[in-house]
Amino acid sequence: MRRARWGALLLLLVVTGVLALMLGATNIAPADIWGALVGDGRDTATVAIVRAVRLPRVLLAMLVGAALGMSGSVLQGTLRNALAEPYLLGVSGGAAVGAVVAVAAGVGAPPLIALAAFVGALGAVAAVLAIAHAAGGLGDTRLLLMSGVVVGAFANAAIMVVMAAAAPDVTRNALWWMMGSVAAAGWRDVVLLAAMLAVIGAWLVHQARGLDVLALGGDAADSLGIDAARVGRRFFVLASLLAAATVAVAGLVGFVGLMVPHLARSITGGRARPVLLAAALCGAILVVGADLAARTVRAPAELPLGAVTALVGVPFFLWRLRGGR
Repeated sequence: MRRARWGALLLLLVVTGVLALMLGATNIAPADIWGALVGDGRDTATVAIVRAVRLPRVLLAMLVGAALGMSGSVLQGTLRNALAEPYLLGVSGGAAVGAVVAVAAGVGAPPLIALAAFVGALGAVAAVLAIAHAAGGLGDTRLLLMSGVVVGAFANAAIMVVMAAAAPDVTRNALWWMMGSVAAAGWRDVVLLAAMLAVIGAWLVHQARGLDVLALGGDAADSLGIDAARVGRRFFVLASLLAAATVAVAGLVGFVGLMVPHLARSITGGRARPVLLAAALCGAILVVGADLAARTVRAPAELPLGAVTALVGVPFFLWRLRGGR
């Protein structure tokens, strides 16, 4: 991809991040934001808003978008299916089950709810792999996709059962969490997700050639000396872990992992490494912009972040389907 396009993406990310720091229930001038960031702010309230509220929220939104963009790109490349994404494959459903069960059990500490969501996502990944293995086709991408759909449907049914027997306030809290939000972002969430993205994302970018080989098909990969089934499972698990980490800290933010890879491929072409990097940038821009819209369109009330991304994602995907036809 040309340097101008990379520069444009980076500039758009910076502009979106600055706007997210400026706008909100209280608008802050750029000079005051800069003063708060470098420690020269005179207004203690402005410094507190920027450092303790908006900056971690913006950074977490960037990380969530980058992780979902990379996760969706890897899953679509691994399964060779343009409709593959974490929510379709049951990963997010498993995380939602873990979090909803924790909320229904009376767990109120956000770190414990995040841990329960992460455990639930790991359980969903294990269930998908076990179902595909029992069907005798762990290396068959179609069986992995079908197994993910089954696990996702079961997760949705389990959530409905748990919520049907829960108190109204528990149901309300669980529903808000399932609709996605970075409103409660803290520095601990930022650090944890940044560490996950740095480790797994760096490995995925380094091993991106494996995705290019998988795109040729299993037989072609085997002829090149690559175990397509083993490499595909590794990519599948790591991409699922990235998605699970985002659900654990921000709830369900839909359509990002489905939409962003298409946008990244239209910008970079088909090679996996530039697609992954562009998907991380595009995902970060999308989620920061969606969160900005979620808290300003009906200020001081906030819209669910997942609802905003869906409102953007559905028309975009329909447009891409029409273009593809």
